[in-house]
Amino acid sequence: MPLALLALAVSAFGIGTTEFVMMGLLPNVANDLGTSVPTAGYLVSAYAIGVVVGAPLLTALGSRIPRKRMLVLLMALFTVGNLASAFAPSFGLLIAGRVLAGLPHGAFFGVGAVVAARLVTEDRRARAVATMFLGLTIANIVGVPVATLLGQHLGWRATFLVVAGIGVVAMASLARLVPQVADEQHGGLRQELGALRNRQVVLGLLTAVFGFAGVFAVYSYLASMMTEVTGFGESTVTLVLALFGIGMTLGALIAGPLTDRALRPTLYGSLAALAAVLVVFDFTVHTKWAALLSVVVLGAVGFMTTTPLQMLVMNKARHAPTLASASNHSAFNLANAGGAWLGGVAIAAGWGWTSPTLVGAVLAVIGLAIALIAGLTDREPASGSRVVASSEPMPQLSEVR
Repeated sequence: MPLALLALAVSAFGIGTTEFVMMGLLPNVANDLGTSVPTAGYLVSAYAIGVVVGAPLLTALGSRIPRKRMLVLLMALFTVGNLASAFAPSFGLLIAGRVLAGLPHGAFFGVGAVVAARLVTEDRRARAVATMFLGLTIANIVGVPVATLLGQHLGWRATFLVVAGIGVVAMASLARLVPQVADEQHGGLRQELGALRNRQVVLGLLTAVFGFAGVFAVYSYLASMMTEVTGFGESTVTLVLALFGIGMTLGALIAGPLTDRALRPTLYGSLAALAAVLVVFDFTVHTKWAALLSVVVLGAVGFMTTTPLQMLVMNKARHAPTLASASNHSAFNLANAGGAWLGGVAIAAGWGWTSPTLVGAVLAVIGLAIALIAGLTDREPASGSRVVASSEPMPQLSEVR
């Protein structure tokens, strides 16, 4: 794999760390800024809002900027957002800093996925995209726990300073390792927007919203399930979340080669497996060893959906894939918010701490149904990730400068 994928993975590691670390720092932030933990929870939502808004907006604004430069600019904005969070003197300005840090998230992964796919031969494109996503999954294993401990001992501001440092390293890596293709052509904003009108792209985005919501219906309340139902102490929660991150990493590693061979079957299989695992989790959560094993499997099958969904929208918008690719991450964040909300509704209704597992299973089945409808109505021949992700030619060594 090209070294440029390492630069993309480092960037994804920083983004994943800042996205998820806030969940562990809420008590520290609330105590320092004189607010309640539930109110501090708005900081999680603020980041998600930044992602949903920023993905299409920044991608559209940068539609004619060369992709390498766009990646560096997005990481610069990410770094500024984390610095603003670190030095925010009030809760309101911290909210603004979190929104700012979230703005480049979806656009970066959208542009990065297109770049990653173009760095390799057609039969390895899904593996290249999955390699970039490994940075995001490893952040859940290493970055988030370490950053949380750092924030607990040195203050939450130190966490965002370190993440900003990761952003600087990522910018340098992107500038040094990612090739710039000579005479790179762009379809422009009109062509990018036109790609979003493709029915297959819309169905792919809907699949992401409903299918991935099944994951976050459970993940959002995983800590509470482990303490309230399984019987683990609060000190074990970090381990449980790390196991989920290990599962995500395994899912990314498995999904890449499978998607290269057969995109839609991989998507169907991962969504079906996700629904099944969520139903089983409703029973295994009562036994410690079975619950831990289920957490790993849940992370794996849940994240196995991301690579085929990413490749699907890129393939179906292949003449202008960047905005569709970025919008996919808006869809994932809508899934995060919607899944968490529906899981919370089930708990508030008195259905019990394990009720989000069945809510998640229903959402996964809906996502599978949409994916099947998309497959049945697709008039293009079935393939893996070999559909050209861009109308641009693959870069040759003589073109890289």
